[in-house]
Amino acid sequence: MVAGWARLRTAWTTHPSRSFLRSDRGTLSYVELERRASAYAGWLAQEGLRAGDRVAVFADTDPDVIVALFGHHRLGVIHVPINTRYQHEEVNHILSDAQPRLVLTDAAHRAVVERAMTDRLAVKLIGQPAPLGAGPGPTAPAADHPDDAPALMIYTSGTTAKSKGVILPFRSIVGNVSALTDLWGWSSSDRLVLALPLFHVHGLGIGVYGSVLHGMSIDLLPSFDPARVVTAIAEGATVFMGVPTMYRRLVHHLDGDPPAANALRAARLFTSGSAALSPDLFTRFETLTGHQIVERYGMSETLFTLSNRLEERRRPGVVGRPVPGVEARIVDEDGRVVAPTEVGELEVRGGGMMTEYWGKPEETSASFAAGGWFKTGDVVRQDDRGDFQIVGRKSVDIIKSGGFKISAREIEDVLRDHDRVEDVAVVGIPDPEWGQAIVAVAVPVGEPIDADTLPEELVALAAARLAGYKKPRRVVLTKALPRNALGKIQKHVLIASLTAQP
Repeated sequence: MVAGWARLRTAWTTHPSRSFLRSDRGTLSYVELERRASAYAGWLAQEGLRAGDRVAVFADTDPDVIVALFGHHRLGVIHVPINTRYQHEEVNHILSDAQPRLVLTDAAHRAVVERAMTDRLAVKLIGQPAPLGAGPGPTAPAADHPDDAPALMIYTSGTTAKSKGVILPFRSIVGNVSALTDLWGWSSSDRLVLALPLFHVHGLGIGVYGSVLHGMSIDLLPSFDPARVVTAIAEGATVFMGVPTMYRRLVHHLDGDPPAANALRAARLFTSGSAALSPDLFTRFETLTGHQIVERYGMSETLFTLSNRLEERRRPGVVGRPVPGVEARIVDEDGRVVAPTEVGELEVRGGGMMTEYWGKPEETSASFAAGGWFKTGDVVRQDDRGDFQIVGRKSVDIIKSGGFKISAREIEDVLRDHDRVEDVAVVGIPDPEWGQAIVAVAVPVGEPIDADTLPEELVALAAARLAGYKKPRRVVLTKALPRNALGKIQKHVLIASLTAQP
């Protein structure tokens, strides 16, 4: 079976008259996608770009971003999406590292790009190069790329360290996305509400590639809006993918609009990734809509490795078993496979694997164990049914305090049960007595947060339900937790802030 570029191109040319994309800018059919991507690739070739060159895209969600993606694939150019929430220092890091031949941006982000660049790079507004418009232009025949040719350079989210460029070949993308979406029963009769950003493997990988591979249509939203998601499903959309912060906002919207909750019952599938859903959020969504959210796990370096199964009743906090083509194991600090139900680091191999960290051979080599096992850095446990549960990140969610190894996630689950806690993150900060002191940073429901008794109540709650060494040594109240664009809490930002405090 063809697993790479040829299969992807065949998929998007199979249904030329079918609607591919609905957006605020109108509709785009599969044949129009092919024509516009070909024209854009022809323009790139005229500008001297060749297979293996990089083109960075720093623009808000728009059909032209997807046209550019397939134009890059057609020519063999590596597509480098950049998080649109980044500011000039973060963008400068990526542009300096990737060294793209061209930067595509939009009017809203051009100033950030120009401020970020220390080298002279060609910059174009994404809507202005003629091939991205509707007019005629040169075309480029689709090159015959090998399956191992690089397709994407995705920069890691930087939740624990400076972001690195992950090289993903066509083979990994097409094979793994196909395996996951087959598992979810995607078909040409499905219609996806896509409100995820197009600079990350969640929205770009599953959303765009998965839809193309199955001949699906997409309702492309410029950003997440609960009311628009409800409207799209009421009008016939069948699938929605989100992250926990989106589902939290969606549940809040449904609480105030019971007919909207009823409208969501018409959908076929809701999925979540990028971070674990809290049990309360999982249960609340099921109560309102009748749907159990399908959770899955993955990362930029490995794409989509674990998923719940449709035919089984899902359980909150559980991310399922390996996707077909993927192997997973749990190891201790010495790299030995642990006994069933024990906690350890997740290692995976098989479909979806990156080729390398761009320009970082030593870091690439260090990220793999013998036998091709990728060290995810995530701490997990496996239950008696074989399903995996994410405990946390090895570097920030396992706190070593007073000689004990403590799961930050366990403490967070307890503190979230307080009726005045909207959100919470638990971290360990350096401490001369404890090694690491447990600190909880909580977002309270309502105002004010000054002179509040909530910190004492949270310490008491933890002490009542957990071993004494697990209770927070300090509780800090804040109005919001730092998150990246996909809703992951940036614990390294919290740790740096708390460490800097007297």
